[in-house]
Amino acid sequence: MGESGINFLLLPIPMAMINLLGEYDCKLDSKGRLAMPSGIKRQLEEHFHKGFVVNRDIFEKCLVLYPNEEWEKVSGQLSKLNRFVKKNALFIRRFNNGATPVSLDASGRILLPKALMGYAELKKEVKVCGNGERIELWDKDTYAKMLDDEVDFGALSEEVMGDVPPQDE
Repeated sequence: MGESGINFLLLPIPMAMINLLGEYDCKLDSKGRLAMPSGIKRQLEEHFHKGFVVNRDIFEKCLVLYPNEEWEKVSGQLSKLNRFVKKNALFIRRFNNGATPVSLDASGRILLPKALMGYAELKKEVKVCGNGERIELWDKDTYAKMLDDEVDFGALSEEVMGDVPPQDE
């Protein structure tokens, strides 16, 4: 009971949803360390101490950097799959293969695993892109080619978002 004599229940305040934005030109050093851009650092200040998981993207030749909290959500989704169904076990194995915990060093850099760098063909020039709850790491040339791909973005937008009702405020 509170001091006023009124009973109250303290409920946990939900964490704000991560919505990372921005596109940044960065460089890898000779050891494969990536200095996180300040724009991303500002958006993730409260999450840095919890670490990250880096993994291959499912559809593109890039890497995905998940804040640990977001990786836990993805892992939770995977844990709901029945591993006794062969295609589920295969998907879980392929998805988790390569996933690596990483953290920022004292200089604000992340050491990327060599095998993952090879998969994404990361060279010195890297595009770091905030994409909702995750960060994509692209080789600069691969990223430019992806943007140049012939995609009718208007038609894609209509197909994907056309039936989604507007969000109530």
